[in-house]
Formats: sequence, C-alpha cells, structure tokens
Amino acid sequence: MRLNKYLAKSGVASRRKSDKLIQNATTYVNGNLVTDPAFSVQDNDIIKFEGKTLSLITDTIVILLNKPKNVITTAKDTHNRKTVLDIIPMNNRMFPVGRLDKDTTGLIFLTNDGELANFLMHPRNRIPRIYEAEIEGKLNSMEIRRIEKGIYIGDGEFGRGEFIFQHTKKKRSIVNLKLFEGKKREVRRIFRFLKKKLFSLRRTAYGDIKLGNLPLGNWRKLSIKETEILRKIQSGNP
Repeated sequence: MRLNKYLAKSGVASRRKSDKLIQNATTYVNGNLVTDPAFSVQDNDIIKFEGKTLSLITDTIVILLNKPKNVITTAKDTHNRKTVLDIIPMNNRMFPVGRLDKDTTGLIFLTNDGELANFLMHPRNRIPRIYEAEIEGKLNSMEIRRIEKGIYIGDGEFGRGEFIFQHTKKKRSIVNLKLFEGKKREVRRIFRFLKKKLFSLRRTAYGDIKLGNLPLGNWRKLSIKETEILRKIQSGNP
C-alpha cells in the first residue's frame, strides 16, 4: 500500500492532502523519515504521523452537518476562528469533505475515511451538489442558458450548472442549481459575473444525501444505508 493511501485509510486526511503532509516531513516509517507519498508500506510497518502511531480505521464514520455562517470549513484555523470540528464533539480523527466558504450554510460531510473523502471531492467523479441561492431579481432564459452552457467566472475558469427551478417573490428569487465539479466559490462567482446580488447561499444535497430538515448548526451520523449509498457510488455500482 502506498504511504499516502495508508494515511488516508488511517483517518489523517484525504489522499490529496496526505500527499502534501508527507512531503512536509511529518511521517516516519519504522523510524525513518519518508517524504515520498508513493512509498510502499507493509502490514507490519510502524507508521508515525506527527509523532503518533497510526493504525487503519475499521469503522467508517460519516457526519452530516448543517453548517452555520461564520464557521470555517477546516480542521484547524490559524486565526482561532470557529471551525466545523468545534461543533462535532467526537474523539475520532475527523476532517471535512471539501469546503463551504464562511458565509455559506448547509450540508457538509465530515469523515474519518480519507479514501472516501478523496473520492467525493475529486472533480472527475462529478458528484452532484445542489445549492439554494437567494438573489436580487430573477434569472431570465438567456442567463439560465449561460449557466447551463458554462459562464466565464474568472481565473481562466468556467462555472457550469444545471438549472432546477426558481421561485420569485416581490424583488427576490430562490434559485436552485445543481453543480458537479466543486470549483472554489463557484456559485458565488457565477452570480457575480451575471451581476446578480446574492443574499444567501445554502447547500441542500450532496449526491443522493439530502440535508432535509436538520436544524442549522446541528449534525447527525449517516445511517448505515446512507453510508452504503456513498460506498456504492465510490465502487462504481450506484
């Protein structure tokens, strides 16, 4: 097994994040510093990360959190701001699956399974995410087509989403979009380039898992059935 995969399966981080951690001289194998994420480890090797001996996790835990505003989606924050892990009182090593920015609310997963996290986050797997945005005015048919075909959002990137519906009341609309790649602040950038003022943004679904009526700031463990749904997607047998 590659060292980065071992760290991911030990609940340290996703495999992509594990690559960076290993390269930053954090990991020892049998007392020797290893900085190559592809280094091969054996079952009887002793792997230490930041001085702690690792072991492979046997039980996958996935938490669904309804993230409030002003909470940072990271394991640690150098500015001592409140993070998603401050809300989850668990002893297991957990980390967030992807990110929601500080002002975005809604569904975010936390897990101890780095392999699962890496799969759910990777753009090539195109796991759908549904967002609910409250905007000024409403989208016209041309703007909807631009979103669905792909709209330039800066930095050489295009934002693209599937329009689900919008509900307009007075001078504001609730717009639901389905996105597949998870570019940084993609929804916000789409509306900014459309010159639409965005009042609020909430993620309501990730794959087949829905936020439902879970109160803001609350969390729950995924059921065995829900975790199995994610596993089947990961294995290519939805």
